[in-house]
Amino acid sequence: MSLHLDARQRAMLQEMGVHVWSPAPAVSAPLAQPLAAETTAGAMLPPTLTTIQQPTKTPTPSRAAYQPTATISNPLASTTPTESASAALVLHPPRRLYPATAETATVAPHLGNAWLIVAEGRADTDPLAGDAGALLHNMLRALQLHQHPQVFFCGVELANAYQPHTASRPDAVLAPALAQIQPAMVLLMGRLAARAALGRTEPLGQLRAQPHSVAGYPAIVTYDAPYLLRQGKYKAAAWADLCHARHMVQALPLHRQ
Repeated sequence: MSLHLDARQRAMLQEMGVHVWSPAPAVSAPLAQPLAAETTAGAMLPPTLTTIQQPTKTPTPSRAAYQPTATISNPLASTTPTESASAALVLHPPRRLYPATAETATVAPHLGNAWLIVAEGRADTDPLAGDAGALLHNMLRALQLHQHPQVFFCGVELANAYQPHTASRPDAVLAPALAQIQPAMVLLMGRLAARAALGRTEPLGQLRAQPHSVAGYPAIVTYDAPYLLRQGKYKAAAWADLCHARHMVQALPLHRQ
């Protein structure tokens, strides 16, 4: 049983030292909202596999869907002037590689009477100058040809607009040079040399394995010095070619040496 006291009565009891306890007024809970009429017990169940919406996959673009409007040419596949088989060549007249030994040195019998080297080179440059020339000199020195007074060099290069077409025929220079020098061996060093003397355009790897002759004179195809500077792994193969050339000269009859 609880007392119903008003505010004045509570104040008087408070002055008398009497503490009156009364329950806190009950707070009425909000009425629950009725469930919607369309809500059913089945709607509260977990969704089944058939009701789970699968994520939409983005279609992968097909490679065949892109068609270029024009074919782009590969610049590396185009033929450069140095590799063109139809570009005209200029063969310069022969000159001695070691003119200082022409009067003092004697020709060793096993080296033959003369050697002719055909390699890429210009008429206004020294074949033995620069790194490529130093390598060429070392190759010839290993054969003892640096002491041979009859070692000749014919430079070959691609023709340009400032050179007459009559000078682009290598046979016009090579034929009289062979007749004058009568070499025991013709060294064709590089692709331009092989094309100028033999008219061949195959890779040097194929030409090295074949016997050759130029106007009846034995010839060996090998790598040139500038290429060996870029591809040092072929130096051993070039040295094998030079040894082969020396053995061929040694096997010649004495009247051809």
